[in-house]
Amino acid sequence: MRVIAGTARSLPLKAPEGMDTRPTTDRIKETLFNMLQNDIPGSIFVDLFSGSGGIGIEALSRGAEKAYFIDLAPKAISCIQQNLTFTKFTDRGIVIKQDAFAALSGIREKQVDIIFMDPPYHQELERRALALLRGLPYVTEQTLIIVEADLHTPFDYLEDEGYILIKEKRYKTNKHLFLRRK
Repeated sequence: MRVIAGTARSLPLKAPEGMDTRPTTDRIKETLFNMLQNDIPGSIFVDLFSGSGGIGIEALSRGAEKAYFIDLAPKAISCIQQNLTFTKFTDRGIVIKQDAFAALSGIREKQVDIIFMDPPYHQELERRALALLRGLPYVTEQTLIIVEADLHTPFDYLEDEGYILIKEKRYKTNKHLFLRRK
C-alpha cells in the first residue's frame, strides 16, 4: 500500500495488523482519486472508519486543506498517526479516536467538501452514518459523500433518506457510491 500521487507520491503506508481492516487496494484508490481529482485541492475531507488512513492521506497528498481521520480501533489510530508522521501531514490531519457516530457530531466545520466512508461490511453502518449525516450542519447539498461497500449491499433506501445517487462505480467485489443530499 502506498500513496499514489501528489506531494507524498510513492511513499509506502503501514496497515493495521490483523483482519479488522480491509485497506483499499492501490488500483481501486487510483480509480477513485482519478474521479475526484478536480474536487480534492483545497477541500475539507473526512475519512470515516479510516483503518490505515490511506484514503485521507491520499487526499492530503493531492492538495486537500485538511483531513479528519475517524476510527475507534487502537491499532488503526496508531497506524494513522505513524502514516501521517511519515508523510509529513500531521499539521493537516486531525485524528479522532472515537466511535464514528459520536465523532461525526463533534466536527466543527462550516462545510465539509468530501466524506469517504468504508465501514465494516454487512453491519448496515453506512445506513446509520447516512441517517446521521443528513442532519449535520456541515453536510450541504454540495458535500460529496462516497460509500465503499460490498458489491451486493443494497442501497434502495437512499431516496427515502434524502440522498441522490450521482454515480456508482463497481469493482470485482465492492463498489463506490457517490451521493449528495437532496
